[in-house]
Amino acid sequence: MSMTFNELVGRGWAFPPQLDNRGGVALTTPENELQQSIYIILSTAPGERVMRPEFGCRIQDYIFAPANSGTAAAVEAEVRLALTRWEPRIELLDVTVSLNDTARGELIINIRYAVKATNDERSLVYPFYLMQ
Repeated sequence: MSMTFNELVGRGWAFPPQLDNRGGVALTTPENELQQSIYIILSTAPGERVMRPEFGCRIQDYIFAPANSGTAAAVEAEVRLALTRWEPRIELLDVTVSLNDTARGELIINIRYAVKATNDERSLVYPFYLMQ
């Protein structure tokens, strides 16, 4: 029995939770559900979810780190580890972290991935700010 992409992804609440134009809870769509899932993984620190204490990404551990290439490399490794572990519906193609504005402590995380069910290649940008 083969599942379609829509059956595999399903629908849930949009992230962040919000209301739709009819006043109901906004839901994800097959087009944005994986992107929202990636945002949830990256913005959740391990230990924040009571029933899943290991879920998330450890990039928050670097929030007070210096804005340099060593921090960028460490954040890249954490993103790769978290997405490989927690989002099985994607094949991670590339993760790069660049220093966008060192004075503001801004790192730009570029993620390229393919949806396993469809081989559809996608990318997203996740900004991460260090406390300077």
